[in-house]
Amino acid sequence: MGSRKIKNEILAMLQGQDLAVIMALMRRYPAKDVVNVLFAAICRDDQRLRWHAVSCMGDAVARLAETDTEAARMVMRRFLWSLNDESGGIGWGAPESMAEAMSCHAGLADEYVHMLISYMREDGLEICQDGNYIEHPGLQRGLLWGVARLSGCRPRLLLDRGTDESDILPYLRAEDAAIRGLAALAAGNLRLTATGTTLRTMVDDPAPFTLYQDGLFHAVTVSAVVQSALEDMNA
Repeated sequence: MGSRKIKNEILAMLQGQDLAVIMALMRRYPAKDVVNVLFAAICRDDQRLRWHAVSCMGDAVARLAETDTEAARMVMRRFLWSLNDESGGIGWGAPESMAEAMSCHAGLADEYVHMLISYMREDGLEICQDGNYIEHPGLQRGLLWGVARLSGCRPRLLLDRGTDESDILPYLRAEDAAIRGLAALAAGNLRLTATGTTLRTMVDDPAPFTLYQDGLFHAVTVSAVVQSALEDMNA
């Protein structure tokens, strides 16, 4: 089958409603072919297509890692490069796709989680500083979605690699409602009780945002996510 035909078929699939069905269809194609098409899809303006592409990218990269670890690493490095200033690009969809791949594959998570964490941290003055801070608010939304996603399935990994309240607190004070809400979700998943004081000041924050989870789009408010986070911490 020609690459153009595969591309058109995959892009059409991503417009479907049921993520489980979409993924089942995607698995009929070689993982490398799927990944190549999805790189163009994760930065599309169409929200359903873009987010389904992120989910399918994670699944495809995980499949690739099972048969060709180095090829999967090359994909992860491509995400990293797209977020590098020297790449000349912006890296739309890269933090989300990295996190989704790490959510789907433990080996990739162990190998690359430190890079996801580094994007929350300033470079600083120390020689050994590990920060690669992302300034763009749009990319920050993707980053915090990724942290929230990974903290929901691999919280211990993030905690063991040093993720703490100092990484999350600045985002709880962000102007962007989605960033605040996603940071609150991550704080709850990680049980970062030291963020509790700040979270309690946010319980009446009515700002709405759309939360993508498990193939579905949920209309939520910062207040609702904050309250859920506080409940998780007290559970």
